[in-house]
Amino acid sequence: MAAKLGHVKTWEENMMICFFLISIHVVTIAGRAVTAVGSAATGGGGGDVNYMQKLDVQRHLNKLNKQAVKSIESSDGDIIDCVLISNQPAFDHPELRNHKIQMRPNFHPEGRTNLEEESKVSSISKRIMSQLWQESGSCPNGTIPMRRTKEDDLLRAKSIQQFGKKKQKSIPQSTSSSQSQSEVISQITGHEHAIVYVQGDKYYGAKATINVWKPNVQQSNEFSLSQIWLLSGTFGQDLNSIEAGWQVSPDLYGDDNTRFFIYWTTDSYRGTGCYNLFCSGFIQTNNEIALGATISPLSGFGGSQYDITILIWKDPKQGNWWLQFGNDKVLGYWPASLFPNLADSATVIEWGGEVVNSESNGQHTTTQMGSGHFPDEGFGKASFFKDLQVVSEENKLLPPSDISTYTDKSNCYNVKSGYSSTWGNYFYYGGSGRNPNCP
Repeated sequence: MAAKLGHVKTWEENMMICFFLISIHVVTIAGRAVTAVGSAATGGGGGDVNYMQKLDVQRHLNKLNKQAVKSIESSDGDIIDCVLISNQPAFDHPELRNHKIQMRPNFHPEGRTNLEEESKVSSISKRIMSQLWQESGSCPNGTIPMRRTKEDDLLRAKSIQQFGKKKQKSIPQSTSSSQSQSEVISQITGHEHAIVYVQGDKYYGAKATINVWKPNVQQSNEFSLSQIWLLSGTFGQDLNSIEAGWQVSPDLYGDDNTRFFIYWTTDSYRGTGCYNLFCSGFIQTNNEIALGATISPLSGFGGSQYDITILIWKDPKQGNWWLQFGNDKVLGYWPASLFPNLADSATVIEWGGEVVNSESNGQHTTTQMGSGHFPDEGFGKASFFKDLQVVSEENKLLPPSDISTYTDKSNCYNVKSGYSSTWGNYFYYGGSGRNPNCP
């Protein structure tokens, strides 16, 4: 059962009792004190707004940060709370409060694994199976690791309601069936992509091994990410999307670290869904991987290359959409009941990179995608996806057919696909953003 918020009500009662008597209140949440200044008695309107904002922030922090069995301080400044599985944010969702947790999938997709490939290229490309916080401790069985949300995280957001959500500038009313969803999104919102995609069939999952870098992000309201999308529905209306990958997002995390993330929406990013565990939805069952935590180590230009493997698939029996990190770490699932348009299958799969181009001062952003280098530079310099696979209705991993590529501005970010016996279907992608050919 989710944590109860009884002490929040107590604070609201205390605020009313002391409304005209005090001007400084200390609000304590999860053992941390925050001072909120201002009261109506002072007549300072700005102070009133500040106080109410502080109260809203603390109330939301209390909702996000569940009671910890154990807390771990990471060297990157994160605090990882080990929270009982039954107390995670998912069960705040009205439809999931009586949900019976499925601790493991009934079926796992069958097909090619990375083991053959790994033995051939282990000297040049290495699998990442760790996060930075793991150097400082581990979470016990029966708990999940949750990155603690801090006051500053919420204050960076445009609003508390928008915290942890993708920002969309405007929403179109319809899409052309000949366009990929990323093509439509980028035309409307200023998000730019370099992707490969498949559509026109039923897809029950997707997999890829993704090269991990630390791209430069020009300003805090932009991001750079590399991910897998599973999509069904119409953008701007009822698009259902399940997403996972790595990202650099200063606004969301307060730094430029490369972090593992997930995202979901059922209404085309308008109201439902969020990153990681910032809202109720995804049910985590694994005690080793923290969503939103820093990935380490990272690839270096001309040096060692590191990658992560991500698999998302639908359990044929119960219909839940499962997430796996690496070859054996099953992290948890998105309940089938969340996704009306993914109830059967996805209709589009996309793999690739995305950045926000805010066009500051009328110029294209210098935010990098991938490694910040273009596909033609190849291994060790450009970022890549390899071993692309889709899951069939028979729950088998298969190479995708009829792969298409798309980029918004090839002089800013580009993509180049190929096939080899060791990498299967792969592509290089990315770029520097603003340059002499991308003004």
